[in-house]
Parts: sequence; C-alpha cells; structure tokens
Amino acid sequence: LEDIGFSRAEILHRLRYQHPASSFRSHYAYTNFGLTEAALAAAKAYGMGWEDASEQKLYKPLGMTSTSSRYADFVVRPNKALGHVLVDGKWVQKFKRDPDAQSPSGGVSSSVNDVARWMRLQLANGKLDGKQIVDEKALEETHHPHMLTGFNPFTRLPTFYGLGWNVSYDQQGRLRLNHSGAFDLGAATYVNLVPDEQLGIAVLTNAYPIGLAEALATTFLDIALYGNPTQDWFTLFKQVYSNPAATGTVLGFDYSKSPATHTPPLKNEAYISSYANDFFGDISIIEKADGLAIVLGPKKITFAMKHYDRDTFAYQTAGENAVGTSGITFTIGPDGKATSVLVENLNAHGEGAFKRVPAQK
Repeated sequence: LEDIGFSRAEILHRLRYQHPASSFRSHYAYTNFGLTEAALAAAKAYGMGWEDASEQKLYKPLGMTSTSSRYADFVVRPNKALGHVLVDGKWVQKFKRDPDAQSPSGGVSSSVNDVARWMRLQLANGKLDGKQIVDEKALEETHHPHMLTGFNPFTRLPTFYGLGWNVSYDQQGRLRLNHSGAFDLGAATYVNLVPDEQLGIAVLTNAYPIGLAEALATTFLDIALYGNPTQDWFTLFKQVYSNPAATGTVLGFDYSKSPATHTPPLKNEAYISSYANDFFGDISIIEKADGLAIVLGPKKITFAMKHYDRDTFAYQTAGENAVGTSGITFTIGPDGKATSVLVENLNAHGEGAFKRVPAQK
C-alpha cells in the first residue's frame, strides 16, 4: 500500500481488509504498520501526533538533538547518510526512501551519538544521567516476552517478541534484547543489548541488508562476553540474508523465460477496464501508444505491461517491496472480456485479485 502511494491514514484504514495469518494472538507476525498504529494510539494520551510526542517526550529530554520522526528534517540536514544498493557489483546511491507513513516503526533518523543515549536509557531502566525520563515499570514491560517466535538454532532456547524487541535469554540466564531495521532501498541497522552486563551495541549502515550489521554486533558481544566469537557470524548472517525471504521479499514466477508454447493475447479491448479490490483499491488497465499499462494507487502510478502468454502479462515492479518482474493474469468471461485480474506481486498474502468494475451506462 505504501509503495503505490497510500497515506498513513489510508493504509491503517485498509488493514481491516487484510487476511489474518492466524487467529488473534496465537502466532507471531511482525508488521511495521501494526507498530505504527500502536504508537499513534499511545501519542493520543498526550493529545499529540506521533511526530510531536516522540520529540517532546523522548528526543528532547534525552538530548537527542540529531533525531527526528520527520523525513523532511532528515532531508535538510547537511550531514547525513544516503541509502545505497548494489548495482552490477558496485554500491550506488539510487533511491530516495520517504518512510513518513510508517514513521513510528521505520521513519526515525538519528546519529550514532543519539542512539547511544537511547541505549543508555534502555540499560538504566528509563534513566539518563540519574534523571527518570521513562517510567521504569512501563519500560520493563517492553522487555518482557509476549509471544513465542521460535527457538535459537544454536542453544535451542526459546525466542520471543516483546513490545518492539526480540527477547531471549542466553545459557547464563541473561536477558538479551535485539532488533534489526532495514529498507531494501538502502539501509540496514541493528541494536543488541545485554542489560545484566550494562552492555550494548548499535550498528548503523547506509546499504541494503546483507547481514553485516547483525554479524558485526553479534561478534562484538561474543568477544565482550566470552573472549572469542562463538560462531562465524559473518558467514552465517550472509547466508541468512542471501535468501530474499529474510527481508520479506516473496519472489514469484520467472518471467524472463519464454513459455514453451506462445499464445497471442486477445485484443486490448478485452482487458481495458477498471478493477476493484477492498485492500488495494481500484486499479486500471489502459492503452498507451506502445501497448497496455497498469495504473496503481491514488497517485496513479503507471507501469508498462509486456505480453507473456495468452491472458498473462508482466510488468516491472518498483519500491520497497519490488520483486523484479511480476505477472498480471486476466480471467476471461463468456463475452470475451476480462472479469477479473490477479496481480501476482500484490497477492503474496492472497489479496491481489481485482474484480472488473461494470461500465457505467
């Protein structure tokens, strides 16, 4: 929804149409916009929006002078790191990523010095330099396990999710808190805390996630706690992040390979129409000089379509959740016109089917 131009308010409204992966609170499922909704609800207690509440209640009291929940503040900073992606073996600054829609969960810009002050607050039960800034019991609640997420593959001990933290306990019984944050358009961060040892590390990078931030931090903590790395974390995290699923990317069919037998499409008129979907809203299939195109979202983002086989076309996806080339497949009715269309990359969770909107008479 964010990729195709919906605002924060529109996205949160449309979440009611998303198919649940499980019954309520029976399984773990992470969502940036779930945390965003929670933050907005918390900020209402102060009679403020999230951006003002986070500044007034956290950043300013902590002296985090280079931190903001607004993308516009990041843009005007003279000293900032821009995101990089790997193109033909070289790291390049290619995309701009405005994360304001999900600011509470992925839109805060900061500096390593400011993040260090926030880490000290976490390790000192809500205090900084002896001053209580966050209620100790409220902060402690965020560090408690709330949902089982799995089991550590090395220790076989259970892992959990708290309120914004991955929560676990090591073989010595010490509480461990960590979290990654990343954008495929060019950022990867990681923080790991061991409160019992008053120890923590944050790694901030301006490149898309390849596991380096996690490996560096985990290696540091091993050396600090045990004297040596307990695993080759750089190799292990590189393997984990080599799988696109590690960052939530679901790759579909490979449309670069031609079909064994090719069937030509129907005439363009069979596909041209508007199609409706509760979750993603309306889309349009239109005709352009060089063929058909799909129009997505409130900003009418237009993508050229390339014919693949019979009633299936392909288009090049874009944005944070891009998956390369994805398919668009039409279902044809008895009148020879499409009755519905399935947009493959929007169907990762079963919400990518659109029904034809009847023409107004």
